[in-house]
Amino acid sequence: MTAVLDALIEFRNLIHGNLIFGVGALLLAGFAGGKLAMRFRLPTISGYIVAGLVLGPSVLNVVPDHIVESLAPIPHIALGLIAITIGAEFRIAKLRATGRNILIITTVQLIATFAAVTVALRAFGAPLPMALLLGAIASATAPAATVAIATELRARGPLVSTLFGVVALDDAFCITLFGFVMAFAAVLVGGGAAGGPAAMIVHPLREILTSVFIGVMFGYIVHRLVLNRRSNNEIIVIVLGFVLLTSGITVSLHVSPLIANMTMGFVLINLSPKNSRIMRILEPLSPPIYAAFFALAGTELDVRTLAATGILGLVYLLARAAGKYGGAYLGATVARDSAITRKYLGLGLLPQAGVAIGLILVLEDTPTFTHLPYMQQMVNIVLASILVNEIIGPPLTKLALERSGSARRKLGARGNTTRSTEA
Repeated sequence: MTAVLDALIEFRNLIHGNLIFGVGALLLAGFAGGKLAMRFRLPTISGYIVAGLVLGPSVLNVVPDHIVESLAPIPHIALGLIAITIGAEFRIAKLRATGRNILIITTVQLIATFAAVTVALRAFGAPLPMALLLGAIASATAPAATVAIATELRARGPLVSTLFGVVALDDAFCITLFGFVMAFAAVLVGGGAAGGPAAMIVHPLREILTSVFIGVMFGYIVHRLVLNRRSNNEIIVIVLGFVLLTSGITVSLHVSPLIANMTMGFVLINLSPKNSRIMRILEPLSPPIYAAFFALAGTELDVRTLAATGILGLVYLLARAAGKYGGAYLGATVARDSAITRKYLGLGLLPQAGVAIGLILVLEDTPTFTHLPYMQQMVNIVLASILVNEIIGPPLTKLALERSGSARRKLGARGNTTRSTEA
């Protein structure tokens, strides 16, 4: 028995930190977790995330921190493909019909979430700068989970179009709001970044415009390169290459790869109807990339942050949920959208990940805020919220798409898929 245990320990030490083993373990654990999740009528990405959490540094540590860092390109590939998919939903003809509603709903839910979190945190004793900054970060969503679940359920219809539109605009609006709030908070704490508040306001606007310009430029180039090509393999190589090129350039310029790739998808789908085939051709790439991406996201979650947030963490979580759902309901009511949109849209806006992490890291790296006594607590609150929302958000999004009748197939109790019969 001792020899067996020693052999197991020796084997663990041998493979621990091995990059190739880590990738294989993530993919297979994600596959198993996805199948298990489907048995409980949960979306497969919930299984991917939990599998990554279990294998990650905060639990078993089979995939340690340095392996997670080595796999950094995977999120850029996945988010790039997801962003193109979102952008391709913005056909100009469709925007003429739904663009006004999407703009109203996005704005209302953004302001509602910001206000709900700010007021709630202040009511429970958080300093005003802390409440304002966390309120701005709370308005961010995670489009990756929404797109993955909609793809899995083959969801279509007005609710899906509105949901994709809102999650696409939300992050751009959130970055802008954060810039204004950050400038105001800098005044409150008695400091300011180089260039003063004006620079902090102009910076997010410049970031968005630069991202859009890159997306337009590469979108046109991809359109010209694939327009008359018949080989699917060639199209995959070209599009995937430009997704990585776009992400790499935007990351180097410290602008948004998500906005740039969404813009590229928007340009492609509106330059020619033939470009819709690009999305169909890319679909076979989704399963392994989604499995790796969400399992990897799970490894970055840390259950220990839950204990470090205190009462303010719970207040932030509940206020954000209320702001997202209530804001979406109010926005859909103001826009005179359908009862289905009013009832279910907010459930698809709860996941939160990349943008929120990026914004809290910006705060940590800004001299004005770095030494605030509550800076670490803010980091813990955001990370804990991401942990909870990345686990409960996907099942709620799935519920919304199924109950609204948007899902064309439904996950069976034994992991099978059946066509949805809900109207």
